[in-house]
Amino acid sequence: MTIDTSRFSFAVLTMSDKGSRGEREDTSGPYLVQLFRKLGYTEKAYAVIPDKVEQIREKLIAWVDEDKVDLIITTGGTGVAPTDVTPEAMADVIEKEIPGMAEAMRAESLKKTPNAVLSRAMAGIRGRSLIINLPGSEKAARENIAVLVPSLAHALDKIQGGTSDCGVG
Repeated sequence: MTIDTSRFSFAVLTMSDKGSRGEREDTSGPYLVQLFRKLGYTEKAYAVIPDKVEQIREKLIAWVDEDKVDLIITTGGTGVAPTDVTPEAMADVIEKEIPGMAEAMRAESLKKTPNAVLSRAMAGIRGRSLIINLPGSEKAARENIAVLVPSLAHALDKIQGGTSDCGVG
């Protein structure tokens, strides 16, 4: 069964203190926007905000609860630096965690770098929306999202009440 991705909206949120001040160009966010456009998803939003728990939490909740975005991809803030707070914000926002997605990303990244074990990225559901955290570097974001792309449309369909069998397609 092929799922029409154009029925799903997406948004990309980059967490970067320097990027939010215009001191660094965001390359991972624009890459992700282009990727999901190419995959046929409907773009709703793109933003760059500082690495601050409250701002991340507010943006994610607004995009889910008010704007009804189906898929939110975040980039940045998933490591172990003092300013990396995306997982803390996610823990406050999601209702269900999907550990397999984060595990798959880390497993694939571990083939390329031993530093993959430092990732604290999460994936989870709030309402009828899927939120996925990716690393901030464009290279790492590319590698991580590639692992998940084949299952995203099915995941979104199921999250929104689809009744197709998970063992098919």
